[in-house]
Amino acid sequence: MARVQAGDETAFGRLMERWELPAKAVIGRLVLNAVEAEELAHEAFVRVWQQREKYRPGADFRPWLFAIAVNLARNRLRWWRRRPTVSFEAWSEAEGRGGGQSDRIQASSEGGDGLEAKERAEAVRDAIAALPVELREAIVLFEYEGMAQAEIAAIVGATPKAVETRIARARERLRVALRRWER
Repeated sequence: MARVQAGDETAFGRLMERWELPAKAVIGRLVLNAVEAEELAHEAFVRVWQQREKYRPGADFRPWLFAIAVNLARNRLRWWRRRPTVSFEAWSEAEGRGGGQSDRIQASSEGGDGLEAKERAEAVRDAIAALPVELREAIVLFEYEGMAQAEIAAIVGATPKAVETRIARARERLRVALRRWER
């Protein structure tokens, strides 16, 4: 990142190669749309380049990048809520997750276990999507990205105790929503 701060575009290219997929994954889990995640990840790296002087040398890059990514995802979700011409669920079904007939055909050809695994994965995605944004951010960063509560707190602008509470609340809501899948 020190080379990027000095204006080294080659170093920036390598930084993007390393962090593009993790950024897309975080954004995608928050906005639930692959096309939007791609666009917002690119925007995140534009902002990394534009704000490279603000990066503190020696600081961990991942929380800094994820803070930018989470803020972009939040802004996009707010934008969608203010323009409800098409429901979020209908739009994300049509654009993001697919779930069309080809997925069902493929799942049925995999046998009962494959179909059950796909249904379970879809139930988890739907349950996470149903969480309020602040709970979704906390659980995605904690469970999927393996981040510490203090890191998450820095990213989302909350205290570590608030993050701990959000994770607990998200887990409880997920437990209730996914009760059917308990073994």
